[in-house]
Amino acid sequence: MDKVFELLMQAALILLGACLFVCLYRAVRGPSTADRIIAVNMTGTVTIMLIVLLTLLLKEEYLIDSALIYAMLSFLAVVLLCRIYIGIFRAKKEQEGEKHA
Repeated sequence: MDKVFELLMQAALILLGACLFVCLYRAVRGPSTADRIIAVNMTGTVTIMLIVLLTLLLKEEYLIDSALIYAMLSFLAVVLLCRIYIGIFRAKKEQEGEKHA
């Protein structure tokens, strides 16, 4: 039974690793800024899932603390990116309004 568990965890890690590369690709090549922000958020989520699966596979409980800290940092990073994006969007809107006036 342990062998099946390890095989399942390794397959999940490989699948999540592939998902991580797809998210990173979307973050770099996203057609819009909103797509890039969502890809960064998804990258953080997949990374947290990878850390949790490694915790289960290696039976090292301290990694859960690392996952929680990473979740907080990932959330703050996405909030910061959204704030910056909204500021840039508003500045462009104001410049367009001034050109038409």
